[in-house]
Amino acid sequence: MNIALFMKPKPLVAYLYDDYTVRQAIEKMAHHGYAAIPVIDREGHYVGTVSEGSFLWYIINGENGEIKSVDITNLEDVFLRDVPYDKRNTSVNISASIEEVYEKVLNQNFIPVVDDRDVFIGLITRSTVIQYLKKQASIGKALDSGF
Repeated sequence: MNIALFMKPKPLVAYLYDDYTVRQAIEKMAHHGYAAIPVIDREGHYVGTVSEGSFLWYIINGENGEIKSVDITNLEDVFLRDVPYDKRNTSVNISASIEEVYEKVLNQNFIPVVDDRDVFIGLITRSTVIQYLKKQASIGKALDSGF
């Protein structure tokens, strides 16, 4: 099965550039109501996922990880690429198997999809995969009951 059937293409999803300021990133996340969002560089390569927690820990721990507080007004001068964010939310290549998607969706709310040049081309949401599996289960149930 081609995983592109599950994918929401890049023009239909929100993402951040790693050269956005923290303020710009927080405003865009708030506008869309997201708790986490993909981050790409200006060449379009997926570089990670930033979450509300990433910003919270940056504010509490500061730039070097030591416990301190960052002045919130300084967030206009901090670039997103300088904030440690989740590198565990890994991407899949567009040619990945459906089994790889199933495995990742167990641990990720969304899966960034990249092309052969590692350029971000869209994402697959956990809800899309669950809806597909639910539909497949319904079809199987109907076939089992003789319909």
